[in-house]
Amino acid sequence: MLILHRMAMAASNSLLSTQLLRPSVSHFPNRLVSIPTCCLHANIKKKKMMHTTASSAIATESSESATLSQDDNVKTRKTTTQNEKTDKIVLPTNESSEKLLRVRHTCAHVMAMAVQKLYPDAKVTIGPWIENGFYYDFDMEPLTDKDLKRIKKEMDRIISRNLPLVREEVTRDEAQRRIEAIKEPYKMEILENIKEDPITIYHIGNEWWDLCAGPHVESTGNINKKAVELESVAGAYWRGDEKKPMLQRIYGTAWEEEDQLKAYIHFKEEAKRRDHRRLGQDLDLFSIQEEAGGGLVFWHPKGAIVRHIIEDSWKKIHIERGYDLLYTPHVARADLWKISGHLDFYRENMYDQMNIEDELYQLRPMNCPYHILVYKRKLNSYRDFPIRVAELGTVYRYELSGSLHGLFRVRGFTQDDAHIFCLEDQIKDEIRGVLDLTEEILLQFGFSNYVVNLSTRPEKAVGGDDIWEKATSALRDALDDKGWSYEIDEGGGAFYGPKIDLKIEDALGRKWQCSTIQVDFNLPQRFDITYVDSNSEKKRPIMIHRAVLGSLERFFGVLIEHYAGDFPLWLSPIQARVLPVTDTQLQYCNEVTKQLKANGIRAEVCHGERLPKLIRNGEKQRIPLMAVVGPKEVEMQTVTVRSRFGGELGTMTIDDFTSRIKSATENRSSF
Repeated sequence: MLILHRMAMAASNSLLSTQLLRPSVSHFPNRLVSIPTCCLHANIKKKKMMHTTASSAIATESSESATLSQDDNVKTRKTTTQNEKTDKIVLPTNESSEKLLRVRHTCAHVMAMAVQKLYPDAKVTIGPWIENGFYYDFDMEPLTDKDLKRIKKEMDRIISRNLPLVREEVTRDEAQRRIEAIKEPYKMEILENIKEDPITIYHIGNEWWDLCAGPHVESTGNINKKAVELESVAGAYWRGDEKKPMLQRIYGTAWEEEDQLKAYIHFKEEAKRRDHRRLGQDLDLFSIQEEAGGGLVFWHPKGAIVRHIIEDSWKKIHIERGYDLLYTPHVARADLWKISGHLDFYRENMYDQMNIEDELYQLRPMNCPYHILVYKRKLNSYRDFPIRVAELGTVYRYELSGSLHGLFRVRGFTQDDAHIFCLEDQIKDEIRGVLDLTEEILLQFGFSNYVVNLSTRPEKAVGGDDIWEKATSALRDALDDKGWSYEIDEGGGAFYGPKIDLKIEDALGRKWQCSTIQVDFNLPQRFDITYVDSNSEKKRPIMIHRAVLGSLERFFGVLIEHYAGDFPLWLSPIQARVLPVTDTQLQYCNEVTKQLKANGIRAEVCHGERLPKLIRNGEKQRIPLMAVVGPKEVEMQTVTVRSRFGGELGTMTIDDFTSRIKSATENRSSF
């Protein structure tokens, strides 16, 4: 969307920040976060239905099906018991529990002490707490999972010794002397970046110390070693700079109680089952081809059809809401990005320029300047407002290879970008309209729980006090009218205007940054855009940036994980699979499939295996509906239908089957 939003994100990614997020973000609110029982029961029910006989078409396979169902029942009982143990565990957050934050920060120090006891040549860097635990970066030999077990055992010994955490204040010269004595070059660099005096140091007993401002627990004995686990090791460049040394980053998780750790591990297992990268491959939805380059997404046919559905739905609702659709170029002369300010403030995230006929061109990192140029193509009157333009615009941003992560962090992606040009007294109504539109679109995809923030004016800002106050009040009033609860982020707005950010909650309770609404006083000034008011005088319009889905790639990744690949019928890439009991029924199956496709239903025939395996394959591919065809179905010109979520639905005519799918698709409902 805009420059400064990304600049703020870049600042938050500093290695010195104690709020650094890992590329794969799993957000835990202060709530019940164990696997939702409804999700588990849905999976159990689907497995139990998988091998139940349907009709005469399936009767010959009933013996094998019954045996498989019994096996599934055993697995069901085991899984249910495990789930019940974690259903009532509440996982606190760093924000809700200061004790937890202290435990996690101390664990980072304990881990660093353990590493240096086991590997004396290891050099330490930084070790902050993070959302679900902590990490620490070391300059040392590569580590393995076996090494992590050794480090955890040493941590347990340190914790059991109940060593005190002692805070000490020293002069800068004394801190420098101590760092030189232990030959820690990274600590020296960190010291140079600390501006406050005196310098604070935390000791673990009298054996190990670190530059740190705290907070920590009083002693290592305050840590429950059974609630701590080392999770993984990864490479991380010092200061995030690929030209600097590659460090070993050890991630750990820490909780107040052992039961919380178990619930967290259970949650992680479910999150792993839903991982969009694995499901994207298993369900043949998308890929990232190394031959083409990292961070560039290939949408496979099944993924592409889901994108097509999303785009069609998005375009339809925007046209209904008074937006004009745009298509704009993927490149532009570099001068355009000078005017917008991107070359000054965002160059590190932009690709190198191209020399074309002695002129420099730039791949676009944003869509905003293009929409402004469309606005400027003619002189606008106050009577023309509001002017709403929208585009599914593909942008290109340079990301370090180490930060790339599936669909969540890529180098080329498509934003559902829109810009509204309006008068000052239209801001509130336009913002309310965006909120209504956002709610309608997100509800279509199954998202109804949001976390909303309103960010206000920072210390440095463009625009006068009056317009800032009017814009902020308009955002606040629109949220109040909507009836949404929200938190005020004082001073958290960008320098160009206040904004609303919305995070959606998925099936596991994780929060994902999605929609954003930003009022902008900067670009209208940079591009000198105007309109003619009722007195025939030129005035500057208000510009609103907004995105509902964010990027299509990232939103698709969230969708995959939200539904665990089990898309609702209207969104599923294949809605119905037609299965013959034997190849004798294949011709009829092809006729049925042809009729379904003629009615706009996404259907296919699958054959060549025994029926139980065809059904099992359909389950693995998350096919919502399977139409089984045997001799009786051919004779009666029917199909026997089984639903992935509803079980056996009996025999029905092709017209009835078609009608019910079309109705469910149109109404976004179940079959």
